[in-house]
Amino acid sequence: MINLIIFSIIVGLVASVIIVPFTTGDKEAKLSFNRWAAIATTAVVFAIMIFGFYYVTNMDRNWTSLWVLLLIVTLLGVLVSGGKDRNVKMILFLGALIIGAYVLSAPLFNANKKYKVVEMDQQVEIKAFDETKTPASVAPKFVRNKMKKAFGQVPDTSYYELGNLQIQKVDGKFVYIAPVEFSGFFKWFNGKTTPGYFTMSATDSSDNPKFVKTEMAYTPSSFFHKQVERHMRMEMPNLIFYGDVQLEIDDEGKPHYIRSYGNFITARNGFDVKGIVMVNPETGAVEKYALADVPEFIDGAVSPEAVSLQNSYFGNYIHGFWNSVVGKRDVKLPSDEGTESNVSPIFDENGHMYYFTDFTSPKEGVDSMLGYALTDGRTGEATYYTGNLEESYMDSQGALQIIEKKFIEKKWSGEMPVLYNFYGEASWLTPVLDSNGFLQNYFIVSAANPEISVYGNSPNDALKLYKTALQRGGSTVEGSSSAEEAKAAVTVKRVFKERVGDFTLVSILAEDGRSYIVSTEVVPLAVYVQEGDKLAMTYLETGELFLPVKDLTNITIE
Repeated sequence: MINLIIFSIIVGLVASVIIVPFTTGDKEAKLSFNRWAAIATTAVVFAIMIFGFYYVTNMDRNWTSLWVLLLIVTLLGVLVSGGKDRNVKMILFLGALIIGAYVLSAPLFNANKKYKVVEMDQQVEIKAFDETKTPASVAPKFVRNKMKKAFGQVPDTSYYELGNLQIQKVDGKFVYIAPVEFSGFFKWFNGKTTPGYFTMSATDSSDNPKFVKTEMAYTPSSFFHKQVERHMRMEMPNLIFYGDVQLEIDDEGKPHYIRSYGNFITARNGFDVKGIVMVNPETGAVEKYALADVPEFIDGAVSPEAVSLQNSYFGNYIHGFWNSVVGKRDVKLPSDEGTESNVSPIFDENGHMYYFTDFTSPKEGVDSMLGYALTDGRTGEATYYTGNLEESYMDSQGALQIIEKKFIEKKWSGEMPVLYNFYGEASWLTPVLDSNGFLQNYFIVSAANPEISVYGNSPNDALKLYKTALQRGGSTVEGSSSAEEAKAAVTVKRVFKERVGDFTLVSILAEDGRSYIVSTEVVPLAVYVQEGDKLAMTYLETGELFLPVKDLTNITIE
């Protein structure tokens, strides 16, 4: 607060000196007598205005943020001055005009710099997903609905509401986190602190939200000096912030609010992330970290808003600003289907978070994907994947349209489509929700072959069916498209049947010790297989524990 007061006084004094005339012809003597009172009055008025503006807007206090004020003040100085005094202030006004023109025109000329700052390493395809893992694919809308229904766990419920939802890894588990926020000024005035936050699994849709009690005084919904964004600004007046504050939970369950900071690329335009500011919401303690020094428990050091901005630079400015407006050669538009500021957080098998975005053509009516990007949530470094250039990949919007048509009678829709490499096939995994926002199933569709699609009650159930569907369609499964077909006559020793979606997976242990798996989608009559049956099968020699069956005849019942 003291910093802001001093800043306002200095700016007010400078503004008053520029505005109040030193000479106006014949009235020089009179003005000379009253000039100091005029300067003092003008300084006070401008200091109050500056204080109110910067306090309300939380704008950074770099000198470049004063360019509009400089323009106004120098113009007023010209209008009220005369003689040589006016000539001097006219020069100041022209200088302010030049500065204003530079700031306003920066977006027209810094596009190449923006592209250079965010230029991505390019590869063909992400590595195959480990099918023994479970993707973090529970839809945020579904999680939010469950948390709202569990809001009765919060003490003094009427004071609060559910805050922004985000995904992260806490103590090795993928979870959604949502803080409890004040529902208005008077609730904050009476309550002073919020009671805690909700957490729920991001991989298990059957999990129930848990409320974690921990008092927080500095929050986004607090007011005045307790609002966390304003508290950050008061402690770090010159930093350039971009994006909203985010709640990060450490492995001990303690909350921390963070916000990304960085530099302008040119003038006051563009943004290049450099680190975070972290606030302890209980005590208000503030710490600043460069990206290289961010604590291990923080997954999203780079805000999703900053990543979305970087994607925009990369997609639009490959050949400069004017090409993004007129010719649009090689321009690719980032998708707006992400769950957080048009990007979707996902995790690799090591628990490292990335922001996913797919890119499509600027031409209307085209739903083919030009590529996709993964941005490291801790460093901001991004990789752009072109996909198999010999195939045309469907974009996220196309995947959502397939789901809508598939369940048109039930009026179900998809949310949070994310592209994975399942068994060597670029594939969209999307949670499917009903009209009330409740999770119904998980839908997987091939990006290159949209006719190959399945859905199941869980991501892993859908993956099992998808593997069978790919084999039936002749697509690559973990490089097994070259696996030779083999025939076998076996006697069933054990059989296990598992309902997955609309079909049943039949796992067979033969007396020769080998295991086989077949879906009733491929062989409907496989549902009748029992122990002791003699089977004639055609299967793929993939070397896996469960060998996929392409055809099966039950000799016992024929």
